[in-house]
Amino acid sequence: MPLQDLTPQLRTRLNKMERAVGWFVFLATALLLFGFGYYLYHTAERKGWFVIKAPFHTYVQSSAGLNVGDPVYMMGFPVGQITRIHAMPPENKNNVLVDFEIRDNYFRYLRTGGSYLKVNSAGFLNQRQLEVTRGTNALGSYAIVVTQPVSVLGLDEAKQLAKTSPGDWQLAQDVFIGKTNLIFHAYDAVETVLDDSNAQLLAQCNFASNSIYVFNNKVDRSRIVASWDGRVHRYKIFQPGDDTAWLHTVEAPTVSDQLQAIVTQVQSALPGILALTNKISAVLDNAANATSNLNKTLIAAQPLVTNANTLVVNVDTNLNLLTLQVGATLENLAGITSNLNVQVQSNSNMLGSISKMVVDSDDFVQGLKRHWLLRSAFKTKEPKPTNEISAPISRLQSPRDASN
Repeated sequence: MPLQDLTPQLRTRLNKMERAVGWFVFLATALLLFGFGYYLYHTAERKGWFVIKAPFHTYVQSSAGLNVGDPVYMMGFPVGQITRIHAMPPENKNNVLVDFEIRDNYFRYLRTGGSYLKVNSAGFLNQRQLEVTRGTNALGSYAIVVTQPVSVLGLDEAKQLAKTSPGDWQLAQDVFIGKTNLIFHAYDAVETVLDDSNAQLLAQCNFASNSIYVFNNKVDRSRIVASWDGRVHRYKIFQPGDDTAWLHTVEAPTVSDQLQAIVTQVQSALPGILALTNKISAVLDNAANATSNLNKTLIAAQPLVTNANTLVVNVDTNLNLLTLQVGATLENLAGITSNLNVQVQSNSNMLGSISKMVVDSDDFVQGLKRHWLLRSAFKTKEPKPTNEISAPISRLQSPRDASN
């Protein structure tokens, strides 16, 4: 139905509905654009689109397991990514060039002392990952890349600037006497180095064109502007593709190489393992035979063990009986001795009577020996005759014969 055929009330309601739908579409579009912008912002922040990125490079033996876009780690944190992997020309001594970026402020941890790159195994599918190590703040350890611009000034100009703004200007080079005697380090304050008290030392230094490399620590750029060149001991203006932002690589073998080495080692050790297995089998067979023989010996010795057990039991029983009998005898002897002791102690004259009885008995026996009727019972063995002449022995006579 045409709009002009509607009543005024319906046309008013329709206009209000159209405005409401228009506002809804506008708000939905605004929310969609806001969400898309928020997503882009966080993606850029996560990928480091708004931070300074320092380009580095290194050389590896093989590109296996490495891909463009893989993260680079430091202390377990993802701090950058690989930007390019390129094979070197045939005449170059290096195999593969790997370019990578480190985000701010992680690249400030990389220093000439202690920083290097490790290529680690990252899985069983031949994956590998890059990991950079933080450097030390020891004397003579410098940041590999910096965001402070380096200036080349004459000695008088640098001395004047240092006096005008003390503490702001620092050395961007090492200062030597000759080629090996280092007297001033990079980062030393310019006003201290160019002080009049060091005039004699500075007169012995070889400054190129009577100039010195310095930087202002109050000035900072949003990009990498200089990198340390250890060959000339100073910072150089950084150019894309420069070879100064370089890290030494410690490359671990890939998982496949490690597995191949293990397989090779196992293959070389397998004959010895088989020989050892055969020896173990022979030892087990001998042990089984010895066990069988020992079992037979134990069965044969079982009656002997039984008889020995019976003998031990009998000996033990007899020994116990003998011990009981000896104990009873000793108890009886102790009783006799005790009774004798009691009798002796109760009758003090008993020993004298016994002694007198023994003497009288001896006299009685001697008298019986001399009696003619019993002396034959007490004959003694006559001594053997000797050559000496002895007096005639008178024959004993009876009292009857003697009276006649």
